[in-house]
Amino acid sequence: MTAGEFIEKLSSFKDENEIDKVKKFFKGNDGITRHFGVRFGNVFTTAKEFSAMPLEEINELLNSEFYEVRMGAVSIMDFQAGNKKVSADKKKQLFDLYLIRHDRLNNWDFVDRGARNIIGEYLIDKPRDILYKLAESESPWERRTAIVSTHAFIRENEVEDTFAIAEILVHDSDELVNKAVGSWVREAGKKDPERHRSFLDRYVKTMPAATFSYAIEKLDPEMKKHYKDLRKG
Repeated sequence: MTAGEFIEKLSSFKDENEIDKVKKFFKGNDGITRHFGVRFGNVFTTAKEFSAMPLEEINELLNSEFYEVRMGAVSIMDFQAGNKKVSADKKKQLFDLYLIRHDRLNNWDFVDRGARNIIGEYLIDKPRDILYKLAESESPWERRTAIVSTHAFIRENEVEDTFAIAEILVHDSDELVNKAVGSWVREAGKKDPERHRSFLDRYVKTMPAATFSYAIEKLDPEMKKHYKDLRKG
């Protein structure tokens, strides 16, 4: 399974009528990224078909200027990282590749597609210092990886890192980081409502609007009104 074969297969789904629809999902500004016009459903099914691709070929895909090709690359990595039969050594290699090539994972959906399995799951039983380093990065995509990766911990009923990283990022200047912070504070809050309320109490008046909106989204109507009133007051 080679990068060239993957791109050839993906190219068979090109549709010029889909280009504008695909473009709207890409929020990066690298000035290089182009679009095939391939629906994401076809990207994911093709990635599944090529899920045994060697890492060196995945790395080649990450060099592509095409959005859908790089989405295919991170999807293959995600399939491999989520495979219970994959060795610990291979998971470490996937973890390293994600971080080394993060400059090519320069959109919110690349992060959301791969961070939980490739980064978070790998760190379940390991020190998590790298996430705090990413949270201080100049790259909004790396900062988004820091918070999204904690989804793996939340699934194990561990919320400490989610709230700690959320505190680092709570006043972030990038809206796509704001949305991620709000989303994962909300999800962590389902496991620990008291910690959720404490976070909201502390930052209700200062967090960006997007963070606030996502963070209170699943609260009951009375509690949601309470925090909206506090924010106005």
